[in-house]
Amino acid sequence: MSKRIEYITNEILDQYLYADTSYKPWIIGFSGGKDSTVLLTLVWKALLRIKEEIPLPFQLRRPIYVICNDTMVENPIIASYVNEVLDKIEIAAREQDLPIFVRKTIPRLEDSFWVNIIGKGYPVPNNAFRWCTEKLKIKPTSRFIIEQVDENGEAIILIGTRSDESASRARSIKKHEIRGKRLTKHTLHKNTYVYAPIKELLLEEIWYIINAMPSPWGADNSKLFGIYMDASADDYECPTVVTDKSHGSCGQSRFGCWTCTVVKDDKSMRSLINNGREWMRPLYDFREALVNERNTLNNRMPTRRDGSPAINDMGTYTYEYRTSILERLLIIQRDLQDIDSKIELITDQELIAIQVNWYRDFNFENSVSFIYNTVYNKTLDMKDQNEKFELESKLLKEVCSDCPDNIELIQQLLILQKNKSLLKKRWGLKNDIERRIEDHIKAKKNANKKN
Repeated sequence: MSKRIEYITNEILDQYLYADTSYKPWIIGFSGGKDSTVLLTLVWKALLRIKEEIPLPFQLRRPIYVICNDTMVENPIIASYVNEVLDKIEIAAREQDLPIFVRKTIPRLEDSFWVNIIGKGYPVPNNAFRWCTEKLKIKPTSRFIIEQVDENGEAIILIGTRSDESASRARSIKKHEIRGKRLTKHTLHKNTYVYAPIKELLLEEIWYIINAMPSPWGADNSKLFGIYMDASADDYECPTVVTDKSHGSCGQSRFGCWTCTVVKDDKSMRSLINNGREWMRPLYDFREALVNERNTLNNRMPTRRDGSPAINDMGTYTYEYRTSILERLLIIQRDLQDIDSKIELITDQELIAIQVNWYRDFNFENSVSFIYNTVYNKTLDMKDQNEKFELESKLLKEVCSDCPDNIELIQQLLILQKNKSLLKKRWGLKNDIERRIEDHIKAKKNANKKN
């Protein structure tokens, strides 16, 4: 085992120092899971060897970025652990004078899970409509990769993919690898290469490295092992880890979004609950509810977001159902914050963006702040806003004394403009205003015909 580890470390050292003498950065996708932890451990070990055995200036010239993508709906257990580990990585890298830099990526506000579900009415993802992967995972990381390529000309992505994970993963690795070459071209990004140093490691070897080798950044790997052990579902085969007999067994559990509705059952979360983390049950039950309520006709509008008829009248979620999701989500967040104040299931920025999207869809009746205040038993101080609204209303009534029917329309157009300014991109404002005016004109024509 030690010879195998030494071989991979030597290969990483050679690739970093000799096989490629350029300055193009290495980008390590770090999830905090077992494979990415082992990958970073061996890269770190290689850098320390370069520093100790070849103490020449500029040998550690190539920057290594540890990229962690936060979907904003990560499993709270692993999210807390990963944040703790990232802090240790950043501190240790500076103390050991290594060119390792931590970067976190998140989805853009308009791409976040809750803004799409509650704000825009997207049905939760399934295998036929899996919009979440692109918005929450691929796009945020891709933006960072593109920035590095633009700045440096090229970039190399290090991945913890292993052939042992599955037959499909083994076929994918075989398909893209080039005989005699460590690097392969990235299938999507130009001037980007992929390097998979641990692709031949077996699951037992992964756990051996985690349990037998001290973390070079000072983390407690037993915490990671414990999380996996608690998350191992009953129907997984759990190989024994070979450091000593005190270690239990651990399966191949995968961690991801706690809201994931693509899988039939979140076995990892269910196992965590069964192994003592009972506080997570509301999250598990809420995810189950989202799955079961997805295709309920009463929860869906008959049209898509663009207004076109939906197949079988299964369009976007109704506003009543969206408010129901938001209310239940906030109740769970409130209750969990009594246990741990750091838990945040939905951000304030997302709440604002949800209201903006409701206004964009001309839903002026539902109020995010009203739902929030009801759940948290709070009353936001809206004095200044109310006084300003009353003044605007008075001026509008004076100006539109001969056309009172237009006052509500103008107020709604003002709301669209004001709330649109809360987002970084004000795309679509012109179309929103035009559509609202067209709807107003059609409504007046229909009213006149009836009269």
